[in-house]
Amino acid sequence: MENEIKAKSLLNRHKKRDEWFLGDYTINPYAGCSMGCIYCYTRGSKYGGNYGVKVVPKSNAVPILKKQLKNSIRRNERGFIVLGSASDPYPTVEKDMKLTREILGLIKRYKFPLHILTKSTRVARDMDILNAINEVAILPPELDDKLDGGVIVSFSLSTLNDGLARIIEPGAPSPINRLETMKMFSEAGFKTGVINMPVLPYISDSKDEIEDMVKMAINYGGDYVLYSGLTLYGDASGDCKTLYDQFLKENYPELLSDYKKLFRGSFAPSKDYQDVLAKKFAEISRKYGIKNSII
Repeated sequence: MENEIKAKSLLNRHKKRDEWFLGDYTINPYAGCSMGCIYCYTRGSKYGGNYGVKVVPKSNAVPILKKQLKNSIRRNERGFIVLGSASDPYPTVEKDMKLTREILGLIKRYKFPLHILTKSTRVARDMDILNAINEVAILPPELDDKLDGGVIVSFSLSTLNDGLARIIEPGAPSPINRLETMKMFSEAGFKTGVINMPVLPYISDSKDEIEDMVKMAINYGGDYVLYSGLTLYGDASGDCKTLYDQFLKENYPELLSDYKKLFRGSFAPSKDYQDVLAKKFAEISRKYGIKNSII
């Protein structure tokens, strides 16, 4: 497999703003992801590739992005960029390669607002550039009175259980380390919060576990808790459905029949389950006074 790839495009525009993450654009500096999450939706879905945990930089990312950002401004299409929608922008190789840091420099230069999605504590390295973006970014007019700054930093957690996290997110920092990094950003004045995605059926979806996640988000400075259920795609050896089924067989064999009933051959749990999950989050979040949306 190649050691680098050349991207045709880096700044990918949505047809309309993403309601969850407020993104008008997405950027993924790398193909593949060193976090190794077995449940990742890119594995086996139409959104992913075949890189898995091998991380490959997009070698022409900076010149392509510079051109695309300038073109967007020329068309009066400045909007929120979501960094890390398909692969974490802070893989292990970022420590030396600093590709994401270069990209942040361009985003600052052209004053685009930014939402970072990450499991990594390495994002703290770039606090200086993110502070500058937070101050200079030009928000879309319809968001100008809803946000105090131009940067949002969200930390992804599927569980607070460190042992479980080591199995399902083997390349990621511990949940507590992610929360401590989130607290740093909160104390520095950034809007930040938890992305509880995915919630694992019958493993991390009880009222007690959701309540613990909400309380930890608040205790570590989170402004919101976003959530979604588990999705499983593909039948190849590296696809998330295959990997997750193997995880259940090895760790929760008693849940195999429950999952079969819950998914019923689909990539997502039943609507009834999703409605119950939404009700749990709404009730618990209301109890503790935290939002399930960014704005």
